[in-house]
Amino acid sequence: MSLDEDKLKKFGFIERGPKDAINIDPLQTGGILTEDARKALLEWGDGYSICDFCGGVLDLIKKPPVNEFVHEALPEFIGTDEVRLTHGARESKFVVMHSIGKPGDTVVLDGLAHYSSYVAAQRADLEIEKVESSGNPEYSIDPEDYGQAIEKVASQGKPPALALLTYPDGNYGNLADAKKVADICHEYDVPLLLNCAYSVGRMPIDAKKLGADFIAASGHKSMASSGPIGLLGVQEEYADTVLRKSPTHKKKEIELLGCTSRGAGLMTMIASFPQVVERTKHWEEEIANARWFSEKVEKLGLIQVGQKPHNHDLMFFETPPFYEISKTAKKGRYFLYKELKKRNIHGIKGGLTKYFKLSTYQVGRDNLSYVVDSFEEIIDKYTEE
Repeated sequence: MSLDEDKLKKFGFIERGPKDAINIDPLQTGGILTEDARKALLEWGDGYSICDFCGGVLDLIKKPPVNEFVHEALPEFIGTDEVRLTHGARESKFVVMHSIGKPGDTVVLDGLAHYSSYVAAQRADLEIEKVESSGNPEYSIDPEDYGQAIEKVASQGKPPALALLTYPDGNYGNLADAKKVADICHEYDVPLLLNCAYSVGRMPIDAKKLGADFIAASGHKSMASSGPIGLLGVQEEYADTVLRKSPTHKKKEIELLGCTSRGAGLMTMIASFPQVVERTKHWEEEIANARWFSEKVEKLGLIQVGQKPHNHDLMFFETPPFYEISKTAKKGRYFLYKELKKRNIHGIKGGLTKYFKLSTYQVGRDNLSYVVDSFEEIIDKYTEE
């Protein structure tokens, strides 16, 4: 079958767009590649690249130092006994749920959990019990509610197989008391999985100190890696279950289908790793920038929703001034996107004016100041018209 030539013209190299924009998109700020990672992307982008060095188990490759990276550096970095690469945090969550739970078992999720946590549980044929948040304005998670949820499930015949806490959640950037949640879960002998898609690689995370039995992390969201790629951290108590091997192909781990992320994803993660480790040491500066930004834009009439003072770069804002402008602006609810684009600011989705979320991570105080000034300039412009 031959494809139409006109159809083929649509494909080939596609330019992404402006590369020098100030980026405040919460999905992207932690995943922007380092210069070393960009070099690695070209060097290791071929489909077979890393496989040239594989003797049958990807994470045992010695040159390049994949074995040392996966089995020594990453476990030390996140505080778990074992680490494996996955295709993303959602796959890490599914691996844990599928191996720890049995069809019909229950997993307890926080009410701010990402949709992929639900889908992972559903794919593993698990029932879901939610721990609701406090709602507007803080949307906080009370650790004690995990105990109540576990007791509720147990009263119906069988304790939960697993509990999950999103740390932080992807809407408001709230950081619940993970250590307290873990302690409560362990009182009931329920293991805890932390979804750290927006934390590992941005801020210091030590699963052992937090009491987490499993860690799910994202390389393309928070570890300056080409995606999709993620990490799965497992403590020793559960390693034999989660990382069990095939009886027919004895080197292959069943839950990982024998092999996971390789090539560009893996090698960009390795290339960025020294800088990722270094930047986690400056997390307090990132928090200071986030709080400074929140304070400044609230003076313009925006309202930060979630924990205050905030403890993460990801933030959610209700934005009454922009919403009011959108009711009469010529471009309607797309006016804000257009105005920000003119000012070389990327990250607020087109059409959002009533509320939006953003990230201040790695943006820097000077650029954040420019964003604040731009918000003020836009509000003044339309108020004067």
